[in-house]
Parts: sequence; structure tokens; C-alpha cells
Amino acid sequence: MWTVVYIARNRIEAETLKGILDNEGILAMLRAVGVPHLGDSGNVEILVPESEAEEAHAILNTVII
Repeated sequence: MWTVVYIARNRIEAETLKGILDNEGILAMLRAVGVPHLGDSGNVEILVPESEAEEAHAILNTVII
């Protein structure tokens, strides 16, 4: 089961945060949210396996202001 751990403001932010999680050994995937015509400027969910959600939250809390 995949769990949303963060909703990024855009694709660039989502890719950056996914890269951080990947570097920490956490499997992550991205899913666009909302209106398709917004392209890369729309919100993007960052999802991780439910078993890694707590660790992902801890990592993201250290990099997100």
C-alpha cells in the first residue's frame, strides 16, 4: 500500500524531494494532482510504501522549511 507523505507545489519540488528520499534508500513515486492542463506547475503527491512512511516523514521534515 502506497501512502502520500507530502504534496509538493510543483514537479520540480517533487522531483527534488523524491531524489532526497531515493538517496536515503526509500522507494518513492510521484503522482500529479488536480487539473492536467497545469502541467509541471500543478501539485504533485509524493508517495512511499506504508512501511516507510514514518522514516520518509522524518527525512522530509529535515529538508522542508
